[in-house]
Amino acid sequence: MDTQLWEAEISALLNDLSGTQSELLGLLEEKRRLLVAGDAAGLQALTAREEAVITRLQDCQDLRARLLAQAAEQQLPGESIRALAKAMPGAARKQLLAQVDEASRRFRLLGHHSLANWVLIQRSLLHLSQLIEIIATGGRRRPTYGKTDDCHCGGSLVDQAA
Repeated sequence: MDTQLWEAEISALLNDLSGTQSELLGLLEEKRRLLVAGDAAGLQALTAREEAVITRLQDCQDLRARLLAQAAEQQLPGESIRALAKAMPGAARKQLLAQVDEASRRFRLLGHHSLANWVLIQRSLLHLSQLIEIIATGGRRRPTYGKTDDCHCGGSLVDQAA
């Protein structure tokens, strides 16, 4: 493969990856908004779009693997797209490395957004489990120490104590 073809292939991969990352970033932001609003129907509606983005990311991963395998066959750096971009001549190298840097920056940003959504979900689950415990025990906890077990632990919303 000649240099111009390598540049075009790497640039096409990075452009597709950039578009997919942008779409995923938008999905994560929308998902966080829906989580905060408690919109289960909206979250369900995101599923098809999320699956499409997953497919696009897998396609990028497959193309990346193919390019790196071809590069290794041609005695070019095949350990990473960054290393392959560094092997390109002059102006192409500078442009490709800028695209690689931008893709890396976006991946870090996606990681932060994913973590924020995960924390939001974990806190919501903790809150819900605490609400269930309050409902189940009527808000009273069993004494940790004590000789008697006369604590009424029925749910005050479900079991009305006389």
